[in-house]
Amino acid sequence: MKRLICALLAAALGLGLAACGAPDGPAASQAPEGGGAYTIRVYSNSNSDGRAEWLVQAAREAGFSVSIDGGDVISGDDAALQAANQNGDGDILFGLNEARWDQVIGGEYENLSLVEWTPDWAEEVGEYAYPGLAYGLVIQNVLMLCRTDDLGTGGQVPHLAHWADVADSGYTWYRQNKVGGTTNSNINNAILYPYVDPASPAGGIAVEGWKALWRYCAGGVNTGDAYGFAPLDRGEVQLAAFYSSALYGSIQAGEGRPERPLRGTEEPENWALVNIDDGTYYIAEYLGVLDRAGRTPEETETVLAFAQWFGSPEIQAAWGAAFGTYPCNRDAARLLYPDGAPALYTLKNMAQTTVADGVTYARYVDAHREAWDNIMVNLGFFWPEDGPAAPEPDWDSLDWTALAERGNG
Repeated sequence: MKRLICALLAAALGLGLAACGAPDGPAASQAPEGGGAYTIRVYSNSNSDGRAEWLVQAAREAGFSVSIDGGDVISGDDAALQAANQNGDGDILFGLNEARWDQVIGGEYENLSLVEWTPDWAEEVGEYAYPGLAYGLVIQNVLMLCRTDDLGTGGQVPHLAHWADVADSGYTWYRQNKVGGTTNSNINNAILYPYVDPASPAGGIAVEGWKALWRYCAGGVNTGDAYGFAPLDRGEVQLAAFYSSALYGSIQAGEGRPERPLRGTEEPENWALVNIDDGTYYIAEYLGVLDRAGRTPEETETVLAFAQWFGSPEIQAAWGAAFGTYPCNRDAARLLYPDGAPALYTLKNMAQTTVADGVTYARYVDAHREAWDNIMVNLGFFWPEDGPAAPEPDWDSLDWTALAERGNG
């Protein structure tokens, strides 16, 4: 299926998307005349697994010159933002999630401001937009997966009301070993979702929610892997959380896989999505044009043309085919999945549900994110594999106000 999509996109774009890799054939120039003489500096956390190389090559074929660091130089959204802010030489910022974009747009980075622009495809990204400033590229979410063979659940697909119920499921599960990171945070967001309580001094989460997250941590298996796919693939756990954009590519990757790996993509053979009534936590990654000091009007025109090109339906569909992402752009999604979205992108979106005073859960998370991280750090959540388990807190004697502040554990 993926190879067919790649072939169709290659024909439509005039590109050689061999094995869903980087374009290697001729493409019509999308840059303004002389635009290739200006090197567009891109900052992004979406730069691993060949993404940076893909973008540089595809942009070159479209007439642009692009510079972007790979994941070995810049890893994570914090690093991308800090580098862009410190260096002050950026033209394009893409990736990140809504919380980070709220910070950029809110002026929390003194050297980062955005050019006002509206691409031709702006309406196709729907609610995934900061109108006039930044527009959605890809959507992804966190998934709870299970093996369904004899190394897993023996053909059963668990049905849970809440993510936290995995701790009472009777199965073994992978748990992460640190607080930070977008995927880790979104797993925690999913677990804490049913426990929202604006009146609670425990960071706006009922104390029962922190107890549930502790059970998830204390009862889970940490294998030293950064994410849950690898231990599930090896058959070391029966359930594991993972992020959607890397799932298909991880299953299809052939090198270094165990003797009995997970098989199948659109038609799973020995894995399934755990059915969770609450749904899952989605984020969107965005694209914005930075207001770079000293850039000429002609150079800015080139940067805007690049942003228009990169977010276009055809290029986002090609990006999705190459890296297993799901486009915010509805036209791109139709190109990539003409028969409809895969099941992992049709799950209920808890991030956009209203939880308190008309606020979506995504905004609630953003408002409480620092307090939640501080609580987890101060109470000793997510101890590493080779470290001693932290003692369970005496829940009835905690000073939640102090715990929500940095460095009070």
